[in-house]
Formats: sequence, C-alpha cells, structure tokens
Amino acid sequence: MLVDRFGRVITNLRISVTSRCNLNCLYCHREGYLANSELTPDEIATFAEVFKKLGIKKVKLTGGEPLIRKDIIEILEKLPKFEEISMTTNGILLEKFAEDLKEAGLDRVNVSLDTLDEAKYRAMTRGGDINKVIRGIESAVEVGLTPVKINMVVIKGFNVDEIDDMIEFVKRYKGKAILQLIELVPLNNDLSGYFDVYTLIDKFKNAKEIRIRSMQRRKQFIFEDYAVELVKPVDNSEFCKACNRIRITANGMIKPCLMRNDNLVNIRGLKGEDLINAIKKAVMLREPFYKG
Repeated sequence: MLVDRFGRVITNLRISVTSRCNLNCLYCHREGYLANSELTPDEIATFAEVFKKLGIKKVKLTGGEPLIRKDIIEILEKLPKFEEISMTTNGILLEKFAEDLKEAGLDRVNVSLDTLDEAKYRAMTRGGDINKVIRGIESAVEVGLTPVKINMVVIKGFNVDEIDDMIEFVKRYKGKAILQLIELVPLNNDLSGYFDVYTLIDKFKNAKEIRIRSMQRRKQFIFEDYAVELVKPVDNSEFCKACNRIRITANGMIKPCLMRNDNLVNIRGLKGEDLINAIKKAVMLREPFYKG
C-alpha cells in the first residue's frame, strides 16, 4: 500500500502516454508537464506492474491525446489487469478505435467536450470537428466503454449557458454517460475564464441521490437517466485532502501533484528495488496543494 505523509492512500495511477495532440485546446495543461520523449509499451507495462503490486487499483491513460500513439492497442494489451483501466480522450479518433480498445482491455473512456456548438468547438480546439467527437461517444457507448464520462470544463463567458443543453445530450445515453462539470485550472494565474462550479449545487438539489465520492470528495448528483458530477480542484482543501492519485509523465517522471513541477522523480530505466524505492520517494513528496 502506498500512503503519503498526510495519510492519503494512493489507489489511482494516471499514465500520460504522450504530450502530443491532434487538437490545440486553448486551456490545455497536458497533465501539467510537457514531455520531450515517450515511454515504450514495455516501460509502461513494467511501471504499471510494480504500481499494482504496491496497491494501485485503477489506471487511466492520458495525454496529450492517447489515441494518436500508433501503438496504443499494444500498450493496453501489455498492461496488467486492474479493477479498472480507463482513458481520457478528445474523442476525435474514438469512433475508429472504440471496438479495438474494448477488446484490448479498456473498460471505459472520459471524453472532453466543452460545447455542443460547432463554431465554438472549432474555436476552442483550433480546428476540431465536433461531429467526430459525437460519433466517437456513440461508438464508445455501443461497444460498452461505459459509463462514458463527458468532461465539460466550465468557462465563464464561453459555455456556462450550455450546461442544460449538455445535460440533455447526456440523457440520450440512458444512464450510460455521466456529465462531469470541471472547474477550469487557470494557466499562468489567468482567472478571466474561471467559474466556481460549486455555485451550481442548487441546480441539482432535486437529485434522487447525492453522493460524495471518496475520490477527492467529489459531489455526484444521480437522476433517473443521467448523473452529474462537480469537479472542483481550485482552492479546494477537501479536494486535495482526499486526493488518491499519482501520475507518470510521458517521459517517465513520477509527478506527485498535478499543480507542481518542482518535485518530479525520474524512474526511467529503473527496475526492481530501485524502482520501488523511487516510487516510495515520490509518494513521500506528495502534499496537499490547497491546505485550507
């Protein structure tokens, strides 16, 4: 079991398989780190196996855009079995790969979709085709990569007025999709688009069930045929207090906290006890970014 100095048990591992992407979204932080090289499928499998032995239950593949890696299916096939293997994708290539991803061992996907307006989507992503994303979501639901989590970063002056439309969009999948309303993490302290998602709580107070998820104390509102989850990472000591994640960058650095780059631990080339000791060192470097 991996437990940091603050008593937080780490059960979730995020592996960035690339910093490259086929879109260029205005707010993207690429998991907080730009990698100049990429881990091989064998390296990813080796790290994942050791983390599993140390108590990791769930793995998420991230980017950049994971599906632009030509060996993404090989990566999935070489991963050990976990309680859940998921992926965050922009959905552009999801229609093409959905069935192969499922067969290779992927359990579900998170798809980034901040607007349903074609022109606004093109502007936000600098040229993306929203129709490809929607077809990708439909393919994911069809092959069973569910529940599909729709990641909507809520941005003041851009899409706050589209939340109801996004709820209607999620409803069409009859409980096989969850809407995640995610707070914008400001880049370079630019707060111009920041919107506090907790101001939306009253909007969902009539849910048939309200859950407080163990993962970062997220609030999830359950309705008859859909669910909404509020993800508030900014200035939220409860979010940090319950953080159960640790990250590996695309070039083999352990990243103890999304919000920091000054405590990375290089594990590339390490094996056996050296790798285990480096992982434990990284865990001891974890501390809540927002301490309350």
